[in-house]
Amino acid sequence: MSTVENARRILIYSHDSFGLGHLRRCRVMANALVEKNQNLSVLILSGSPIIGSFDFKARVDFVRIPGIIKLRNGEYTSLSLHIDTEQTLAMRSSIIRHTAETFDPDIFIVDKEPYGLKGEVMETLEMLKARGTHLVLGLRDVLDDPALLAPEWKRKNVLPALESLYDDIWIFGVKQIYNPLTGLDIPANVKRKITYTGYLPRHASSISEPAILSEMNEEPYVLVTVGGGGDGEVLMDWVLRAYEGDREPPFNALFVMGPFMPPETRASFRDRIQRLSRVRAVTFDSHLERLMEEAAAVVAMGGYNTFCEVLSMDKRALIIPRTVPRREQYIRSVRASEAGLIGMLVDDDVRASATMLTALRQLAQQKKPSEIVIPGLLDGLENLNRLVNMRFQEVDRRRAAIAKAEPGNHPAAASAAD
Repeated sequence: MSTVENARRILIYSHDSFGLGHLRRCRVMANALVEKNQNLSVLILSGSPIIGSFDFKARVDFVRIPGIIKLRNGEYTSLSLHIDTEQTLAMRSSIIRHTAETFDPDIFIVDKEPYGLKGEVMETLEMLKARGTHLVLGLRDVLDDPALLAPEWKRKNVLPALESLYDDIWIFGVKQIYNPLTGLDIPANVKRKITYTGYLPRHASSISEPAILSEMNEEPYVLVTVGGGGDGEVLMDWVLRAYEGDREPPFNALFVMGPFMPPETRASFRDRIQRLSRVRAVTFDSHLERLMEEAAAVVAMGGYNTFCEVLSMDKRALIIPRTVPRREQYIRSVRASEAGLIGMLVDDDVRASATMLTALRQLAQQKKPSEIVIPGLLDGLENLNRLVNMRFQEVDRRRAAIAKAEPGNHPAAASAAD
């Protein structure tokens, strides 16, 4: 049997409507999986318009499906096509199903949304289930406030999928920080499917050096990052006003504004930053980990990926979480702050520059995450690889059983039965 015939395949669905969080988490997993498994290929399904800006390891590729964004009112709309949302969703669903049918993965990992965006992976889940594919729901450490998550999942009728479709639920965090299913009435047979992997560690790329680092003059700087930037204006303005005052913070600053920040907002920030000798800015850098590795401290909104990077690179961090449309960042920040891993500043709607200045000065006295011992905190990728290899064996047994019951039903099953 050839190497290609023996190859393992994992398909990852990245729930993307806006921002970078889901895509970056899936990319980290894909790169780590192929690095440890020489006979594995990983394919990512994503609607992110900038997925092509990221580096992927050999044997990781992606299929870009038409983009959809979530508006402030909660409604969805097509990102760039002049067709209605229903048509866009139909296209996405069709591409997802046909990709899965052809790629024929051993394992299908669905990020966050059990049925996909507006139910677009439902048919694919059912088709792959019949083929013997191992179906995994991957969840970040915090989803939302239980009072909001419970009615949302009830409305979406999530429980049947957890009971009858998914084989595993992998939570990319530790229970000591938070249980994302808190407040939900989860039956025992679903609870048995849950595994906490630990957070997914990050490493700075040694391949390229972001050009902006040459402008920082090797002086300590605080990295100010707002992820995709679509909702980062308030945080950036608050921090920037601290640098515009008479009393300056202890560090220089590097602002990463994000690719989704509105152009006029970005231009306004650049005008202000150009007047400050100790502040620099970039719109976006796909090697954000490298910028964080070199930073003395971090100021951020507290999304999942930023939190993982802060832990991995052992950085003192000031987190200013958003509370809408979800309270995910706030919950994560409160629990991490209580554990002593980060510092937290709550947006009081006043946003006095003196308050921010005090918080920035306190960063230097803050403990580093490594000074707090939480078992298994950053074991996520190690455990992910262990789980995947265990599940491959289960898939072989399952497909052999399918081939025995229905000879010729599935090529992969027939091979496993030989």
